[in-house]
Amino acid sequence: MQKEDCFFVGKVVKKYSFKGELLVKLDTDEPELFLEMESVFVEQHKNLIPFFIESSSLHKSTLLRVQFEDVYDEATADTLLGTELFLPLSFLPPLTGTKFYYHEVIGFTIRDKAYGNAGTISHINDHTAQHLFVSILNGNEVLIPISDEFIKEIDRENKVIIMDLPEGLIDLYL
Repeated sequence: MQKEDCFFVGKVVKKYSFKGELLVKLDTDEPELFLEMESVFVEQHKNLIPFFIESSSLHKSTLLRVQFEDVYDEATADTLLGTELFLPLSFLPPLTGTKFYYHEVIGFTIRDKAYGNAGTISHINDHTAQHLFVSILNGNEVLIPISDEFIKEIDRENKVIIMDLPEGLIDLYL
């Protein structure tokens, strides 16, 4: 399994018990969706390794307490601290309306109601407080806030996101 065929589920943040249980900080608003996982891919040395889940439960509503098969002691659990967990993209339920997964809209064209073509999304910057579409327009990088207020429609068939952006936003980058 290749990393580009997967999505980030969460990160192992600490040990829970001396029996190898681990706590995973999930990257989701709905942690209960991940309670029925049978396995995950753990990134180790830039490779995705499948790990089978013996048991899991929510811990303090935001963390997933996990017992992996063959991880029954602190020393083995220590080797997994800080590792990232992934699942295949096929596990994601399809979204409709103006909801989308970040990986899904790469290559989409942004069309502003007033300005028109605002470029093609090259990637998403999610390392800032306000997540941003990074689009390329006439060779220039244009940063567009990802906000429900601005997104009016997503045309998945034609790969277009229709937005109503603040006046002058795109002109700042040209």
